[in-house]
Amino acid sequence: MSQKTVPPAQGLTTVQWLICIIAAIGFAFDIYELLMLPLILGPASQELLGTAPGIWKGIMFFVPAFVGGLVGMWGGVLTDRLGRRFVLTWSIILYAVSAFLAGFSTNIYMLLFFRCTTFIGVCVEFVAAVAWLAELFPNPIQREKVLGYTQAFSSIGGLLVAIASEYLSSKGADGKAVADALPAIAIPGFLTPLLGQVKEGFEHAPWRYTLMSGLIPALPLIIIRPFLPESPIWAQKKAAGTLRRPSFAELFSPELRRTTLVTTIMFACSYGAAFGAIQQLPEIVKGLKGTQAQVETAVGELKLPPDPDKAKAMKIATTIRTEQKVASQYTKMQEVGGLVGRFLLALLAVKIASRQKLMRIFQGPGLFIVPLIFYFFLKIPNTTFFELDLTKMYLGKLPVTTMSLGMFLAGLFTVAQFSFWGNYLPLAYPVHLRGTGESFAANIGGRMFGTSFALLTTTIVDLLPASVGTTPEKFALTAAGVAAFVYLLGNICCFFLPEPDPNAAHD
Repeated sequence: MSQKTVPPAQGLTTVQWLICIIAAIGFAFDIYELLMLPLILGPASQELLGTAPGIWKGIMFFVPAFVGGLVGMWGGVLTDRLGRRFVLTWSIILYAVSAFLAGFSTNIYMLLFFRCTTFIGVCVEFVAAVAWLAELFPNPIQREKVLGYTQAFSSIGGLLVAIASEYLSSKGADGKAVADALPAIAIPGFLTPLLGQVKEGFEHAPWRYTLMSGLIPALPLIIIRPFLPESPIWAQKKAAGTLRRPSFAELFSPELRRTTLVTTIMFACSYGAAFGAIQQLPEIVKGLKGTQAQVETAVGELKLPPDPDKAKAMKIATTIRTEQKVASQYTKMQEVGGLVGRFLLALLAVKIASRQKLMRIFQGPGLFIVPLIFYFFLKIPNTTFFELDLTKMYLGKLPVTTMSLGMFLAGLFTVAQFSFWGNYLPLAYPVHLRGTGESFAANIGGRMFGTSFALLTTTIVDLLPASVGTTPEKFALTAAGVAAFVYLLGNICCFFLPEPDPNAAHD
């Protein structure tokens, strides 16, 4: 398609608005589901295992991502075979229902199973949504804006899960825990012989409600789905019988081999920075003096029973809730940074023609800034400048400290890269191969290899000697090293990233 034949940008129709809304909801809860794990794993492990996650931390990060990436790769093929709308709809329903059922987990294996099915839905949703949006708007500038701004809702999803986690872990105006006012969670009687039962005293655990809130995106989708059309370009080719069958082998044909290899490696680097460094934040903030002071205050306010075992259990539960609350506050600052980064990329995407230059705006500074943030996280005073109390806006509290500002920058440079791939990949592959190509880079590179850096980080932490420092200090140091490696590799690969045809989405 030549530039002369590209139609001008048109105002969005009602149907196009509906599609953008559903895609934005899907993107938001995609990240909502992913960022949920670091916030709930500690308290969930304490209940289901009776101890800290240990080796299960790496397993819970890596196995669902590996399974989701493997199945999601074939989800891309289904997107090319069955259509964008069909696959998008059922992938959102799958991850929403899986997240809800995960809230009923009675053992760590049940939680792992539903995290796997949640990841499968998330992995497929991204590919289908990006292909659908790209093919809906033939004007390149309008397409870049739509892809950029709808993907920005991913960071809103990350912000929402941090808010939900903090809120459910806090106390209401009456001094009682918010979660205690919610309906008790229990396995139906006829299923208890098979699944067991929620432990007594944990029927109102905040981590369970946090998981179950992932059901929200399925509700509007059920209502809106009958009004959503299929991608017009895909539907036309399908009806005309000119839609070729997708093939993984074609991804490595001479004309596409470089694109496939470079995008897969760079996608892995983007996810490596997020999972190997940023998502280790809940472990790192435990080492902050401010966190320790809040834990001591919360435990000191407890009215402990005479039974030493019950008193110990109350102290442990209070410590976990307090640490989860602080981690949620810092996660919010990181997601605010990610939101700014995504909007910044959406603005720059229509002004900078070169995709290499656009990516280097975030990769270049990130190479120096992100590793240094984690290296110094627990080494320098975490000065508190002020605290934003946004509880009346349902945003809770946002601590503006030395390190929370650092996490703002880490989120800005890292999270913006995910929006970049949503804009880039639809242009890199033809219509019949679009979902397959996107899914290979996103799921093999990002979900499978990229998320494995979380397992790498936890493994290195376990191997480091005690002389390195406390466990939070080990996590901070390892996160710095992982961030330096993936950013360096990403910067190198930037120079080999092919420049796509801006009109390729409709060819």
